[in-house]
Formats: sequence, C-alpha cells, structure tokens
Amino acid sequence: MDKKKPAICVFCGSSFGTNPRFRDEARIMGEGIAKLGFSLVFGGGGPGLMGVVALAAQQAGAQVQGIIPAFLKDLEPPVSAEEKLIVTPHLQERKALMLQMSDAFVVLPGGLGTFDEFFEVATEAQLGVHKKPIIVVNVDGFYDPLDKMLREIINHGFAKEMVLELYHLADGAQAALKMLEGRLSSNSIPI
Repeated sequence: MDKKKPAICVFCGSSFGTNPRFRDEARIMGEGIAKLGFSLVFGGGGPGLMGVVALAAQQAGAQVQGIIPAFLKDLEPPVSAEEKLIVTPHLQERKALMLQMSDAFVVLPGGLGTFDEFFEVATEAQLGVHKKPIIVVNVDGFYDPLDKMLREIINHGFAKEMVLELYHLADGAQAALKMLEGRLSSNSIPI
C-alpha cells in the first residue's frame, strides 16, 4: 500500500442485512474513500457489505488491500481477480494487521465480527496503543443501541467518560467521509 495515502479500514458485515440503505451506504463509503484519494483495508472477502465497499472503492480507483484468515479464504471468495490479499493464520493476526496498516477505522452495519473489530480498536485506543479515528456509521439508527450500551457502562462505573471520545457517530457515509477528510489531511495523519 502507498503510505503517502491514508489507509481507511472498513469493518462491516459479510451479509447485506435487511435494510437496503446498508448496501447503499457501503457503496457510497467505498466510492468516497477513492474520491478522497485514500486507500482501503478490509476483511478480504467478497460477500455482503464487505464486498460492496471493496468493489466500489476498487472501481473508483482506490488501492484495496484485503486481509483474510486462512479458514475463511474458501468461504469468502475475493471481490475480484485484481484484489490484493494477505492470508493470515488466525483472526487475531488479521486484526493486528488491520490496526497496523490503517490510519482510521470506519464501522458500517454488521454482526458479531464487526462488533469484535470495533471493540478491538476502541479498546486499544482506550489503552493508548493508537490515536486513530474510529467513525461509526449509524445508518437509520443501527448503532444507537451500541452508543446507549457504552453510555450505560460509564453510568455503572465500568468505564470513564473518555470512552465516548474514542469513537464518533456519523449519520451516514457522507458524514463519515467528511469526518475522515477533516481528520486525515495530508499533514495530520495519526500515528
């Protein structure tokens, strides 16, 4: 990957979900990453929202890097023959590479794997491992329960108020792209 360009890691479902807007927002995100001149890091598979983001980014001219654990390689075929793919032995190595290769994280709707990835990068941010932006795309209120849960763990004394500063809710892909653009100008790429 060209490290002169910020790399955006997108976490999202390997399914489409029930709301047609999920697919639309995934496409907008992929195209927008390319239009901003950024590159994409993603889970490596072609199915679902993951494939929509990657294909849209690739077709719009972005560099796309997939990272997939070996056991999923045959279950989740690549987006295209041109896809660059890193195969890791396990999920933990996949997440470590995603964190290492990315300058920011975008969370679109998804299932358990998406939540796992969100909590991984949020926990590492809380512990000071990185200061990279985490933007949660709240399509039609999908992530309202997550935001509420995080506020509840603060209310119950299991986290400090600063947890709410680790992520930013965006009201759709366009809003998330504006946040990314503002935080990743050419002279302010996070460490």
